[in-house]
Amino acid sequence: MKRIFYLLLSVFLFFQLFPVSRENPPVTSEIVTTLEIKNILKRSCYDCHSNETVWPFYSYVFPVSYLVTNHVSEGREELNFSEFGTLPERKQKKKIYEVWEQVEEGEMPPKDYLLLHPSAKLSDNDKEVLKRWANEFSEDSE
Repeated sequence: MKRIFYLLLSVFLFFQLFPVSRENPPVTSEIVTTLEIKNILKRSCYDCHSNETVWPFYSYVFPVSYLVTNHVSEGREELNFSEFGTLPERKQKKKIYEVWEQVEEGEMPPKDYLLLHPSAKLSDNDKEVLKRWANEFSEDSE
């Protein structure tokens, strides 16, 4: 039993020697919106959907580091508020409405993220603000 423990410990320590990239590229064209909306997005979305990720201590520990960096990479690929202004206006409107759809369906912020970041939980008021914001853009596109 001790051998198995030491073997697992050795593997764990070995993988600590190969850190994953936790970069925050420069903000090139941040989303332009009201301070109220920006505060909600920063609190609940920016860790995965911007180039301003706050990397928690556990993002430096194998194997969680691989999971976290992969999650952030996928989040930025789907929607990056730090590069939002580079999208065509039509796509921006679509993305804003998709934000609301994800919130309404309870998919964002993800429940596993909320376990470690309870301050990211959206209040009913936050949700109402995001809904009005999304509806303004869907009406503009008509």
